[in-house]
Amino acid sequence: MKNKRLTSFLGLLAFVCVIASCKSLPNADSLPDAPIKRTPSVATQRGMLDAKQASQLLSKRWSNATADLKQLAVLEEQATGAPLIPGNKVTLLFDGPATMRDMMDAARNAKTSINLETYIFDQDPVGLEFADVLIAKRREGVVVNIMADGVGTLATPKEFFERLRAAGIQVVIFNPVDPTKRPGNWQLNNRDHRKIMIVDGKVGFTGGINISETYANSSLFRSKKKASTADSKKVGWRDTHIRIEGPAVATLQWAFIDNWVRQDAGELPQVDYFPRLAPVGDKVLRVLATTPDRDSEIYKSLMIAMNESKKSIHITSAYFVPDQQIVDALIAAAKRGVDVKLVLPGVSDHDLIKYAGQAFYDQLLSGGVKIFQLQVAVLHAKTAVIDGIWSTIGSANIDRRSFIHNYELNVVVLDPAFGRDMESAFNEDLRDSKEITLEQWQYRPWKDRFREWMGRLAEYWI
Repeated sequence: MKNKRLTSFLGLLAFVCVIASCKSLPNADSLPDAPIKRTPSVATQRGMLDAKQASQLLSKRWSNATADLKQLAVLEEQATGAPLIPGNKVTLLFDGPATMRDMMDAARNAKTSINLETYIFDQDPVGLEFADVLIAKRREGVVVNIMADGVGTLATPKEFFERLRAAGIQVVIFNPVDPTKRPGNWQLNNRDHRKIMIVDGKVGFTGGINISETYANSSLFRSKKKASTADSKKVGWRDTHIRIEGPAVATLQWAFIDNWVRQDAGELPQVDYFPRLAPVGDKVLRVLATTPDRDSEIYKSLMIAMNESKKSIHITSAYFVPDQQIVDALIAAAKRGVDVKLVLPGVSDHDLIKYAGQAFYDQLLSGGVKIFQLQVAVLHAKTAVIDGIWSTIGSANIDRRSFIHNYELNVVVLDPAFGRDMESAFNEDLRDSKEITLEQWQYRPWKDRFREWMGRLAEYWI
């Protein structure tokens, strides 16, 4: 799926790369390493809590957590500027079938509005079913707004979106490839990679899953089948999404509307996009919605969490092409006794990205980082859990494209119970993965080494 679109994208981007200035990632030395206050900022629908109220709330929510969690939350706030949002219910969704079922059920139950932002919206059985649900809701009077990326939808016929528009749905193609569609404001290199859906302003979804038949089948996740005996033709992609209910949904809504405004897409239909949201759960989280003109908050958040890690760093990454600072942070953690494990693709939909990431294996393995490659299924998840208390799920890959060039959205959940669920999922992926050792890696074919070198040449843009 990504391979075809990225090949077309790189061709269109070739001449842009020659003249474009290269933005760099934040310097790791500039990241905060000492908290400037005792308690992180906490935002509610009534406004920011004062320090005493925030401390009391977090003491209750994090009663079983270590003191390190509060310090980590303060440092992350210093780096990103984003406050904590309490009172949420967060549900993990694994792979396409379960996620699509939950999203379509939520859409079918919509009463006022559905806002959908996605990188890919394919015209295939899954995409058509999703479109039919949205069209049916629009006919019932529900406002439906769709924002889909111009590169991500290159393979989707224009007639597909025209059918949605004809039904009264507002459709915006984000940063279209055709420069005449946004004269004077053509931004080919900046893609909308977010995957967000907000229903009635009360239920939100985000993560790594696009609207595509690619997700029609489940992976081996929590299956009784073993990778060694599974039929790859019947195994789907491995991905992770979350459903959010509670005050944090308003932040997802703001992120959607902000991107809509950035596209000069006109006024959204009048409806109450921001209803009063009472607390419905005990999860405290932070929403990081990044844009190319901001300062790579998702990157800084991950770096802070890795630098502060004491026990474990467990990362699942579909497209892993780190910069040297991330490599250094992983190795430094391993050398101080942290259990650093990476689940990376054994099967990928884009070999150039896979080999660009594998170019770092020698250095990581020599530094004590353990690497596992997921077998059979194509890995597409973008998650991490650190010390069992800090978790992130979203659209951002660990590469410069996500951290610098794209519009991305990740959710950070600071909660030990949620962290245990994330650890359980990580261990399930380990079951279906093969460990890569330094000894065996040093004997890989020379043609693979050449592919790694080629991948490194393009790592800033892929």
